[in-house]
Amino acid sequence: MLIRQRPDIRASEITPESIYRQRRNVLKTLGLGAVGLVAGCGSESAPSAATAEDSSAADKPLAIAKKGEYTLPDPQTSFKDATHYNNYYEFGTDKSDPARTSGRFKPTPWSVEIAGHAEVTGKFTLEDIIKPHPLEERVYRHRCVEGWSMVIPWDGIALADLLKRFKPTAQAKYVAFTTVNRPSEMPGMRSGVLDWPYREGLRIDEAMHPLAFLATGLYGRELPNQNGAPLRLIVPWKYGFKGIKSIVKIEFTDSMPRTTWNLAGPGEYGFYSNVNPAVDHPRWSQRTERRIAGDGFNLFGNRIETKPFNGYADQVASLYTGMDLRKHF
Repeated sequence: MLIRQRPDIRASEITPESIYRQRRNVLKTLGLGAVGLVAGCGSESAPSAATAEDSSAADKPLAIAKKGEYTLPDPQTSFKDATHYNNYYEFGTDKSDPARTSGRFKPTPWSVEIAGHAEVTGKFTLEDIIKPHPLEERVYRHRCVEGWSMVIPWDGIALADLLKRFKPTAQAKYVAFTTVNRPSEMPGMRSGVLDWPYREGLRIDEAMHPLAFLATGLYGRELPNQNGAPLRLIVPWKYGFKGIKSIVKIEFTDSMPRTTWNLAGPGEYGFYSNVNPAVDHPRWSQRTERRIAGDGFNLFGNRIETKPFNGYADQVASLYTGMDLRKHF
């Protein structure tokens, strides 16, 4: 596997807000749209205090039936950091935007369409989706492609348990996911920074892997709007932008689905997007990460080495046996 030798960069050097906005203006002038943007980039400054619109104030406790099977020795990120330092471009490109602007978003009532190569398809309420499954807590590492990371206790259900209920056929080779499209409630969608609605996908064996997870909460509480309420994908061995939020459609397909960041920058954001410290982003090293964990706004975090597959290689590396991970990045 080719390891490009690049010096590590400080967190402040990963596309500061002023440069990011300047790049956007240049790209628009050149007619290049979102191509070349950093997936999920925004300001590195600390979020402002919660405002009246801050949706995290409305969270509710969840009844968690199962804990302890998926844990980590790593210190957990604080609830405040995890809910106020977010990439969710539908609510804005700065890290503080989602908590600040998502208060008008309505995550209830909610329904999810199941489509494609499955015996059971149709539109189902969130209650229909979740009710048959006892909620469990899983503490996972979350690694952003930008080079920062968190450790978060997610609450939800195994993705495979849900997908099996719809009886995918032999033609189902991939699973595609789509985010809700509500520009009136999601002010970031009024910009042309990405091609809306947000789309993601997994190979079906990835989707059926025991680590793949659908979260309905975090820290024992319902998902705040800024974290992807009411239903989001968690794939802990992949970069964070694979974790699509506010899911309204799950489709079983026979071909690789087109995904939002891969369309925006195919040379930078591959379909697989597995965490790989040996394969750099074109503009920075992926060998280390800034771990945000502890109490308060510890946003500068501690610089640590990134692990292959985000530390989950023992569980998932066999999914990619024989693949060139420089080509299938």
